[in-house]
Amino acid sequence: MTFLIISSCNKKSEQIVEVYETSQSGNKLTKITHFDEFKETSIITLNPEKKYQTITGFGGAFTESSAYLLNKLGQKNRDTILRAYFSNEGARYSLTRTHMNSCDFSLSNYSYSPIPNDKNLEYFSIQEDKDDLIPMIKEALSISEDGFKIFASPWTASPWMKDNNDWVGGKLLPEYYDTWALFFSKYVDAYKDEGIDIWGFTVENEPHGNNYNWESMHYSPEEMTNFVQNYLGPKLEKDGKGELKILGYDQNREGIKEWVDVMYKDKASSQYYDGTAIHWYESTYDYFPDFLQYAHEKAPNKYLIQTEACIDSEVPKWNDDDWYWKKEATDWGYDWREEDKKHLHPKYAPANRYARDIIGCLNNWVDGWVDWNMVLDRQGGPNWKQNWCVAPVIVDPEKDEVYFTPLYYIMSHFSKFIRPGAEVIDVENLDDSLMITASKNPDNSIVAVIFNEGKTQKSFTLNLEDLSKKIVISPQAIQTVVIKNNKI
Repeated sequence: MTFLIISSCNKKSEQIVEVYETSQSGNKLTKITHFDEFKETSIITLNPEKKYQTITGFGGAFTESSAYLLNKLGQKNRDTILRAYFSNEGARYSLTRTHMNSCDFSLSNYSYSPIPNDKNLEYFSIQEDKDDLIPMIKEALSISEDGFKIFASPWTASPWMKDNNDWVGGKLLPEYYDTWALFFSKYVDAYKDEGIDIWGFTVENEPHGNNYNWESMHYSPEEMTNFVQNYLGPKLEKDGKGELKILGYDQNREGIKEWVDVMYKDKASSQYYDGTAIHWYESTYDYFPDFLQYAHEKAPNKYLIQTEACIDSEVPKWNDDDWYWKKEATDWGYDWREEDKKHLHPKYAPANRYARDIIGCLNNWVDGWVDWNMVLDRQGGPNWKQNWCVAPVIVDPEKDEVYFTPLYYIMSHFSKFIRPGAEVIDVENLDDSLMITASKNPDNSIVAVIFNEGKTQKSFTLNLEDLSKKIVISPQAIQTVVIKNNKI
């Protein structure tokens, strides 16, 4: 689809409009070149002059479970998956996460500092990561043409550093605050020795814990801020690593107010925090716009990054695209949430949840959105706690088979086309049944992502300055519209 307009400087320019769609009816990031006839249309107007946050990136997490599974596949399928995530022909992931020490999506409990009372971490070693995790990251880096950022998150310190001497629960003992800050610094050095640069950290994955189910370590907002302000920040600065990003909190959005009130209380408390990390598990459906707005207003010049999301406590369906568009494939909260919070977990389709949440986040100041595991098996693992989850790519290592779920394509609608450095722009949308977000990329292309959750086809006119284009979106579908303006 090509449209010619006359620019203000009387030079012709060619506006190229490309439309890509993923839908319940079977489109998978399919380029749409023809639209059916339509009678009624709503109006969507993009205003690139009104700008909001700058995008940091989109992506997923490198976990031991994902890396282990890749090593079980044949080289062809391993390459296919990594290229699908990181090549320019694929999803072009630009922001990624990994874990420090083990997490629930590890094969077992392990620590880089296993020797008790090793306060100076003389026996620190990332050897456990060298079989699976590090090779996966290095291969992804070799594939990615633009590169990507990596931030790391600990689930827990070694048990000997904690008041309960256990992998699960408990708090970091004050006498090991210096040791734990040193741990972060040594981790950066160890990974750099492997050719991997770390962009930053979240201080602790889920500091409220996870009901004592798997690796965890608890902080209050005051305790975490004390650790960052007086130990972690100064240590990284002293070691010449002051450029590393430190993200606080790293749990569900509903609890964000009490955390940002403490983190950004004053100049001293906020000095070493570069931003706030959040998860989506508090609700299946609600993306908590008021909480996101509050967090932004508290620290408007700092990052606000969604660092983990997945369809959890579910065994994925193999080669069944329809399952991902059905509300019966909902998360843990529908069955197990407390009675007074069950309303936050209606039955809701995974595909809808991803599309709705990412658009809702982008429209409320979130600048990065990171999924959880990149690859899991047909059980939703491996996971030492048997905490099954769904990933965008599911594999059967015994048969050396790969299944790209609709979630992979939905993630790609954002990560492939909205690039780091893009600025979210204003949208006027007169159709409440459509969700839309839009951004202007560093190359001046405009990207709009539209989500039609309804079960009927919708049509709309997309306006951008002198451009007016009629577009049809399928039922239960997400579209990305890319508008490029080239001088001719």
